[in-house]
Amino acid sequence: MNLILLSPHDLTDDGHVCVTDPRRLAHLREVHRATPGDLLTVGIQGGPMGKALLTELSAERALFKLDTLDQPPPPPLPVHLVLALPRPRMLARTLEHVTALGVKEITLLHTKRVEKSYWQSPELRADKIHQHLVLGLEQARDTQLPNVTLSKGFRPFLEQQLPHLLNDRRGLVAHPGMPNACPRDIKTPTLLLVGPEGGFIDWEVEQLLTAGCEGMHLGLRILRVETAVTALLSRLF
Repeated sequence: MNLILLSPHDLTDDGHVCVTDPRRLAHLREVHRATPGDLLTVGIQGGPMGKALLTELSAERALFKLDTLDQPPPPPLPVHLVLALPRPRMLARTLEHVTALGVKEITLLHTKRVEKSYWQSPELRADKIHQHLVLGLEQARDTQLPNVTLSKGFRPFLEQQLPHLLNDRRGLVAHPGMPNACPRDIKTPTLLLVGPEGGFIDWEVEQLLTAGCEGMHLGLRILRVETAVTALLSRLF
């Protein structure tokens, strides 16, 4: 936790902060080894970052007095990530990684090679998704939560959502065997589509290319989804 991320519910009427959830309290005690009088880095969810003075720390709560909140969060990446829904354990790690890298728009998509059972996973509950996004923000010192959309049908996505998403973005489909390599250091708003572990099927690739997306590859190696997404974002931006 490189940032103590505060929700609006943590703020008190007198301008102080009260943290009561066990995870953050344990982190303050065991990782930060914080003691009253320490000046720690904090951020308001959806707002600025700065410093707060720890005035009390117990097993039940931590009290802070806000000092300065004058730093904006880091700029987001100019990308909307469309990710074929990964296995639940991989989904958790991937959400944390892409949030830490600055992705603010995420669509989780059903494709032919996505197991239907994945959509029943507890990892897709709103509270679990929020938990992983928060961990990513704390890691990267950011306060702006990404928006996560669930799209459970490929054809409805193709017909109803994709044209709108491509209105002002460059569409890039990451898929092995594409003729062009992944571009580097682009500045334009981008729609990045990444398939499941087994990749998009040929029909899905054809439909995405017909809709106006460009195919690209990361080389000859076949990577896990969480590795591929991190490598793609790092190379693109």
